Amino acid sequence: MAATAVVWQPREDGLSEICALLEQQISPSSAAVDKSQIWKQLQHFSQIPDFNNYLVFILVRAQGKSVEIRQAAGLLLKNNLKGGYSSMAQENRKYIKSELLPCLGAVDRHIRTKVGTIISEIVNIDGVSGRLELLPALVTWMVRWMHCQRYICEDIPHVLDSEVPGLAESPINIFLPRLFQFFQSPHASLRKLALGCVNQYVIIMPAALYNSMDKYLQGLFVLANDPVAEVRKLVCAAFVQLTEVLPSSIEPHLRNVMEYMLQVNKDPDEEVALEACEFWSAYCDAQLPPDNLKELLPRLIPVLLSNMAYADDDESLFDAEEDESQPDRDQDLKPRFHTSRLHGSEDFDDDDDDSFNVWNLRKCSAAAIDVLSNVFGDEILPALMPFIQAKISTSGDETWKEREAAVLTLGAIAEGCFNGLYPHLSEIVAFLLPLLDDKFPLIRSISCWTLSRFGKYLIQETGNPKGYEQFEKVLMGLLRRLLDSNKRVQEAACSAFATVEEDAAEELVPHLGVILQHLMCAFGKYQRRNLRIVYDAIGTLADSVREELNKPAYLEILMPPLVAKWQQLSNSDKDLFPLLECFTSISQALGVGFAPFAQPVFQRCMDIIQLQQLAKVDPASAGAQYDREFIVCSLDLLSGLAEGLGSGIESLISQSDLRDVLLKCCMDEAPDVRQSAFALMGDLARVFPAYLQPRLLEFLEIACQQLSANLIRENLSVANNACWAIGELAVKVGQEVSSIVTNVVSSLGLILQHEEGVNKSLVENSAITLGRLAWIRPDLVAPHMEHFMKPWCLALSMVRDDNEKEEAFRGLCAVVKVNPSGGVSSLVFICKAIASWHEIRSEDVKNEVSQVLNGYKHMLGNSWGECWSALEPPVKERLSRYQV
Repeated sequence: MAATAVVWQPREDGLSEICALLEQQISPSSAAVDKSQIWKQLQHFSQIPDFNNYLVFILVRAQGKSVEIRQAAGLLLKNNLKGGYSSMAQENRKYIKSELLPCLGAVDRHIRTKVGTIISEIVNIDGVSGRLELLPALVTWMVRWMHCQRYICEDIPHVLDSEVPGLAESPINIFLPRLFQFFQSPHASLRKLALGCVNQYVIIMPAALYNSMDKYLQGLFVLANDPVAEVRKLVCAAFVQLTEVLPSSIEPHLRNVMEYMLQVNKDPDEEVALEACEFWSAYCDAQLPPDNLKELLPRLIPVLLSNMAYADDDESLFDAEEDESQPDRDQDLKPRFHTSRLHGSEDFDDDDDDSFNVWNLRKCSAAAIDVLSNVFGDEILPALMPFIQAKISTSGDETWKEREAAVLTLGAIAEGCFNGLYPHLSEIVAFLLPLLDDKFPLIRSISCWTLSRFGKYLIQETGNPKGYEQFEKVLMGLLRRLLDSNKRVQEAACSAFATVEEDAAEELVPHLGVILQHLMCAFGKYQRRNLRIVYDAIGTLADSVREELNKPAYLEILMPPLVAKWQQLSNSDKDLFPLLECFTSISQALGVGFAPFAQPVFQRCMDIIQLQQLAKVDPASAGAQYDREFIVCSLDLLSGLAEGLGSGIESLISQSDLRDVLLKCCMDEAPDVRQSAFALMGDLARVFPAYLQPRLLEFLEIACQQLSANLIRENLSVANNACWAIGELAVKVGQEVSSIVTNVVSSLGLILQHEEGVNKSLVENSAITLGRLAWIRPDLVAPHMEHFMKPWCLALSMVRDDNEKEEAFRGLCAVVKVNPSGGVSSLVFICKAIASWHEIRSEDVKNEVSQVLNGYKHMLGNSWGECWSALEPPVKERLSRYQV
């Protein structure tokens, strides 16, 4: 039954005034200050209970008004609904829905689209069950509703897969058959919308779609050769998604699907070809039968290689002409994300630096070749090398794109096909080095990247004279390109050099002087965008050579330009971010050698944090807008100072209010601020625990709360650092942690019992901190050990040999001595944890472990044999050193 209109009429004076304000708001001639005043007046109107009714009326009934005014009303309405729909009077909600639904079939496409997004917002806020009156109307107006359905499917597909009181089946069961019918519509727009809607459900794979898989696949095959490119693109996207989510669904049709994807990988429409190209990586990731793909390689590889050449309209061709003298525009600067400090195994996903680059057919094809090389290794070389050699051997300016694509291909297969390429490494490098000086900037830049892909293998050859000579040539070649006049080449050379730095480490030491001279020369000439990459290269160099950097001659080259830039930037300048990160690496590398620079750096960090804390509550007084990344970067630099200076940090912080500032950061609502704050708390606990003493219990209690919080993804790193900090404090202050031991042990036990929901770093830190607390207060931990002993021992087995592991085992031995019967049921796992040691360096710990094993052997008597027989031979062999 169609929705019944609710009678409501606007007052003419109110309607006229709101329309006038909207007209001024969208007028390009209005000054910025006027628009601000207009917005305030509109906000004043929004206090009227039926203000949103006026906006609806303007959007759907004010036929005499321009489309722009009506769209402005729709945009304002959507924003208002986000914050206030739930609290709106019931009659107003009914009016809004009754007016919007008929407009799904409006003649004007702009109004139809705007109404669709608003209804989608209502669905998102209200849930399907809250508006049964919408569903009959949506079914009746199916064709009109397609645009709205698309937004709902994109934003909140799960909503239509939920049970609705009063309906015999979920909405998706009603809509899905109708969507399938539209696959055969004579109207391309309906075929596209219907397929786009169904594709959105593949990710969540509701039962309705799973049970209709044959119908879905049948529809895809019908649409596979659709004359409209956008429909073919959606068909390719569907096959890619099915391969990722439910590969078994396409296995019966695999050969046909692969042949089709190969065909459309050559589609004249690049977007269709790009979508098809995604299939090959998805196929490999899904671990479908490799033999089927292997048969296709001789025909697939030429297609991929052909698509790796620059298209004539590729934006990189225009960017490549940028000279270093041209200043960067704000829009040239990619968004950047600082990664907060993390203690432990770094198994978190990093943000992909390329996520803000345009993904295109060239890059996707290169990625596919990379994946194929890792799956098939040297087996792809016979199909690949003739094409590479043919492209490389071309000459003349008109074929430079072919040569560039060949160099890109060499870089793409550098890791996967290395065994086959290794005998030719010297020849490959000899071929690439001259290309660093090629007349075409994009050949120079891709040659930098490809050489960096072979860098780790070149370093392995530095033991022989010829290998070392080639390594030096690559190093000097990249340094030379750092000073290229072309921005694109600068970027590629600097990034490639940073990669080589990571691989080469101490091999860089003999060249430190010349490296620093080139880096600081680049620092002096680069524009803002590439300057960020120089900061990264300097920081990576510091991380790689560590204390070797702490020489007066090197510091004389490195520090003055950085300090000058440091003084030049204001406390609210975002160009400070990469400089703060760079100083963090340098302070850690120099250690006490950073002392001459420490005081102004420390004070600047404190000023930045306090400025941002003020900006958070009063931007006007602070004279800056709040940006928490300033706080995160500053906290991480303070951690770097603590790590580098060690106990020497006491003179910096003793009289400061860092303790209060840090406690406030530990309570911040932003996870990345808390993450960095607990990292600094742990670093201070290691080098100057007395400083935290006056507020020790507050620090401990807040850290403890992070372990029992909802451990969703963004909170895992916070919990990890809080856990680590508690452990560091525990070994320094001993019995003073007693008040939180029981709660922390309970939380850590739950984390270890459900480790599949967390990450390696948090599991390891939980095991170590649990051991440290058990070492300090075994009497409080031992009564609960049966609940977590097995997962605790399993986690300890995975921890590498170091001092932290020794401290954890002191705790394990201590609780076993207090409550030996509590460990009997997990004795096999205790034995495996002990056997995980390659060598226990501490004689004390070695003796304690021996006492535990022999104690159980004596305590169990004949039953010891059962435990011993359950152990694998390698475990028994390692335990034999303890005379059991």
